[in-house]
Formats: sequence, structure tokens, C-alpha cells
Amino acid sequence: MLRLTEVKLPLDHASAELKAAILRRLGLGAEALLGFSIFRRGFDARKPARILFVYTLDVEVDNESALLAKFKGDPHVRLAPDTSYHFVTHAPEGFSRRPVVIGTGPCGLFAGLILAQMGFKPIILERGKAVRERTKDTWGLWRKGVLDPESNVQFGEGGAGTFSDGKLHSQIKDPKFHGRKVLTEFVKAGAPEEILYVSKPHIGTFRLVGMVETMRANIIELGGEVRFQSRVENIRVGTDAEGIRRVEGVVLVGGETLATDHVVLAVGHSARDTFQMLYEKGVFMEAKPFSIGFRIEHPQSLIDKARFGKHAGHAELGAADYKLVHHSSNGRSVYSFCMCPGGQVVAATSEPGRVVTNGMSQYSRAERNANSGIVVGITPEADYPGSPLAGIEFQRHWEGRAFQAGGASYAAPAQRVGDFLAGRSSTSAGGVEPSYTPGVHWTDLSTCLPDYAIAAIREALPAFERKIKGFAMADAVLTGVETRTSSPVRIRRRDDFQSVNTLGLYPAGEGAGYAGGILSAAVDGIKAAEAVALDLVGASPATGGARGESSDY
Repeated sequence: MLRLTEVKLPLDHASAELKAAILRRLGLGAEALLGFSIFRRGFDARKPARILFVYTLDVEVDNESALLAKFKGDPHVRLAPDTSYHFVTHAPEGFSRRPVVIGTGPCGLFAGLILAQMGFKPIILERGKAVRERTKDTWGLWRKGVLDPESNVQFGEGGAGTFSDGKLHSQIKDPKFHGRKVLTEFVKAGAPEEILYVSKPHIGTFRLVGMVETMRANIIELGGEVRFQSRVENIRVGTDAEGIRRVEGVVLVGGETLATDHVVLAVGHSARDTFQMLYEKGVFMEAKPFSIGFRIEHPQSLIDKARFGKHAGHAELGAADYKLVHHSSNGRSVYSFCMCPGGQVVAATSEPGRVVTNGMSQYSRAERNANSGIVVGITPEADYPGSPLAGIEFQRHWEGRAFQAGGASYAAPAQRVGDFLAGRSSTSAGGVEPSYTPGVHWTDLSTCLPDYAIAAIREALPAFERKIKGFAMADAVLTGVETRTSSPVRIRRRDDFQSVNTLGLYPAGEGAGYAGGILSAAVDGIKAAEAVALDLVGASPATGGARGESSDY
């Protein structure tokens, strides 16, 4: 199989033109092309008047060796790599040592699934509720202003990514194609098959709910166990004969203890009480950088026109997104984060008396507004020095300020961009209606973030206007605050994925500081599961990590 890259065709090309382009590129007659499939399809919109589709294709021909020799040195004609997943090991017959996975976000879900597929029958613990019950509780906050601290956007089956755009692209290096395994499992669980080849795949919240349930059923069918409303209150740590700290079990709220010496910690970036418990247990962690800011909303039609020109609204392009960055004069970087085309701004707090925003889209991306975070990078050295947990207190402070500025009712503080730039309070909406529920309170957002962040965003918005006409429009809406962009801590781990000072504990995913988004968190969960499995059978990653049998799942 050959891998053909950078095959470009006009936006409205006929399906037959793809085959014709392959024949032209390889100089073949039709009889020599045995078949082809699309591995990736993106588009080049740098010239809105002439948008092109860009394909990566896997091509089957009857003279593969001759063609490889003919195109030797051409980086766009290569042998197609093996992208199938290969398990690193399997549980021996009768194996009874069961690993525990804490958390059912993308990281925990895939750690549990891979361990189950390898025969290790994991026990998966989730502090929140099953995804459909959790969805009802989340709507309770959005519609009635009633928060359940254990069942919300952050906590519950599926993790924070369930209430998002369902983006499945990442910039991580993935030489073993773990990301392909993630996408394949999602398709088997009900995701549209197009996520396997479009350049920026997404699913949307409603589809994710059913997919998560299907994957849970698969884990249980393979011998795994999934427990909801099972918050881990403590991790038992002992010391072996050589003086090395090792995990001995986990203790649930209520006192039940599960004996285990392998724990995947996949708790997500908002498990603040868990971070506190681990810190008090002496698990090594450090504060890490993250970002803070606001959500901004524009009419989706404005973004479509700016990105696609005359092709705005084209069915094959869908709702347009953007990615922006500005380096402000005070040394801060301001950038767009988690852009949600055709979506809405949602309430994402997990603690009483605080307001947190996030963005969400359905698969259709058909809502009237585009939204994204406009956030400012911050660092522990400059902004929250001291304890490894200082970033959490920093978040809480500004989330509490947002709660008060919003009227202390879980309404979010909001301001029109024109007023924000002019330094005056807003009193009502203009031409852009805010989508946040349970509602917004018009105010002055300058009290909701540090002065340096306000100054940096005020400088960045006009700069973004020069890239996207209308971005700094007076009636665009800013809603505060966005503080959960990533984990404020990193739980340090060794190359074999175990904690640097507590063996048997495998910090993984976004909460541990090793991922950012659904796909990267899921991939990290797979890698953590592989490390656990190899340690359980007594193999090291160096010796046991050779490519084994292919996935049958």
C-alpha cells in the first residue's frame, strides 16, 4: 500500500476527480489502480476565493515496488505505515491482580478499555454519576442555577470533554498511532466514520453520551468493573524492604478499601480535593503554568465570512473556526482556546460560590454564535509562587470574584467588547445575544481577572481584529471567567509512567499535567495502561514493548 500526500483538488470537485488525480500523480493507467482510501482530508483556506481540499490517500497498485523506485526521494509518495494497534502484552491465564483506574474521562476510559482488552479486568472508580444521570444534574445548574458538587461539567462519566465540542485533534507526537486506536474505538462506539479521515474531527456532546455508555458496556463485557459515586478519599502507601514507597490500595468515601498495587490516576484537572490528599500523602507534584481569561462570542456568520469568503456556509466546510495568538507589550501571551464553532458558552463550575465558563458545540455546530476562550498565559514563578497547590487557590480566588460580579447566583459576569475596550460597564446586550445559561449579569469585567491579564486582552482584541475583520466588534460578548484551561499541577512521573516517588501510582491525563483535550488525554490513558500491563507481567517497556498481536477490537 502506498501513502500519497498533498493531493489537492478544488472545493467542489466531483468524486471521480480523486481517482483521476491519483492516476495523474503516479502516471498510471486506470487498470493499474486496484483501489484507494482516504486517510486524511483537510482544506487549505489561506486564499478564501480559492479553497482547496488537501488529501492524504492510501493507494493499492499492482506494481508497488516499481512505483516506489520511480518516486524515490519524493516525500509525497511513500510506503503506507502500519497504523493498526498492537497490544504490548496480555494477562496470563488465571491472572488475578486487578489494577484500579480512578476517573472515567477520556484518559481513564481508555486506560480501562485497554486494560480490559488485554485481559486485566480493571476496577474503574468514578466520583460522579453515570453519564445520563450526570447530564440531568448538569442541566440543573444550567437551567435552575442548582449545583451538584459531585455531578457536573467536571465530574461524572465521560469527564469534562463530554460537555465540549468533542474535538478530536491534537498536536502530540504519536509514532505508534495510539490516536488512531482512539478514533477507531470511538467509531465502533457510534461516532461518525468521518472522524477517521477529516483533519479536525469532532463529535459533539449528544453523540458522546451514547458512545461513553457503549464503551463502558464493552469494558464490563470484558470483565472490568465500573463503579459510580465512588470517590477515592485516600490512597494507602507503604514502604517496602528497600525503603521505597509503594501503593497498597485505595480507600473510598465510606471506608471501603480496595487492595491493589497498580493505580492509574486519571482524575481530570478539577479534582482539587484529590490533589490536596495526594500532596498530604507526600506524592511529588509541582505547580505548572496554565491560562486564564474570558469567553468571547461573535455571530458564526461573521467568522465564516472572514475565513471562507464567498464560500461561507458551504456544506463541505461547515462552521469555520480560528486560532489566534498575540504577544502583548507587558510580556504576556494572549491566545484563543477551545474554539467552539456554532456552539454556546456553558457553566462549568464544580464548587459552590464560584463561576467558571467553558465552550460546547453539538455535532451540527448549528447555533448562531461562535465562541472561544481568549486567555492569558500565567506561570507559578511570576503569578502564584509557593506551594504546588498555589495555582488552585489562584483559580478559586478569581472564580469567586466572578461569582460576586455575576450577582452571586451562578449567572456569569458579561461585558460587550466595545465597553471592555473603553473601560466602562455594560448594561445590556447589543447585536450579539449571549448564550450562557443560567444567564449573564452585565457589568465591568476588569474586576474579574488580574490587571496584567485585563491589559493584555485589551491589547490583543484590536490585534485580532486585524486578522479577522469584526473580531473586536463593539457588540461581541465577553463572559467570565475561563480558569480551567489545564491542570494547575503536574504530578511528576518516571519514563515507565509511575510516580517519581510512589511506585504503583500512574499519574496520567489532563489532571496529572500530561494532556490537553480529549484525544491527547485518551492517548495518555492508553500509554498508562500499557505501562501498568507490562509491570504486572514483569516486563519493562524496553523489553516488553515490542509490537505484539494486532487489535481485534
